[in-house]
Amino acid sequence: MKKNILVYGLISGIIVSVLMLSSVNYLSHCNGNTGYETSMLIGYASMLLAFSLVFVGIRNYRNKYNEGVISFGKAFKIGIGMVLIASTIYVLSWLVDYFFFIPDFMDKYAAHMIGELKANGASQAEIASQTKEMADFAVMYKNPFFNAMMTYMEILPVGLVVTLISSLILKSKTVKN
Repeated sequence: MKKNILVYGLISGIIVSVLMLSSVNYLSHCNGNTGYETSMLIGYASMLLAFSLVFVGIRNYRNKYNEGVISFGKAFKIGIGMVLIASTIYVLSWLVDYFFFIPDFMDKYAAHMIGELKANGASQAEIASQTKEMADFAVMYKNPFFNAMMTYMEILPVGLVVTLISSLILKSKTVKN
C-alpha cells in the first residue's frame, strides 16, 4: 500500500508542479502578458489532471493487491496519502519558484488586481482599501510558513474532493468475478 501511495503521489506531484511552474512562469510572469485568470484556470485544471492519478492509484491497489475489494475508508486513506505527497511537492515547488525566481510575483499580482478595480470603475476608497489589504498580504506572504500554508489551502481542497469522489466510486464490498 505504501509503495502504491508513494509512486502515484510522486507522479501526481511532479505533474501538478511542472504544469503550475509552466503556467506561472510563462503566462503570468515571463511572457509580459499577465494572464492571471488564464494561469489560474490552467492551474486548477492541472490539479484535476494530476489528481486523476488518485483514482488510478486507488483502483490499482483495489484490483492488484486487494482482490477487487476496498472499503470507502481504505480508499480514502490511500487517496489522501497520495494527495498529501502531491500537495507537498507542489508547495515546495512554489516556494522555490517564488523565493528564488519570481520574488516580485505578489507585487505584479497586486498591481494587476488594483488595475482591474480601476478598470471596473471602483471608488477611490475601494481602491485605497484594496491597495492596503494587498500590501499587508504581500508582507505576510514573504513569510515562508504563511506562504506554504496559503499554497496548501489552494491545492488540498481540490485533492480532498477528488479523493472523496474516487473513494465513493471505487468502494466495493464483495469480490468481482
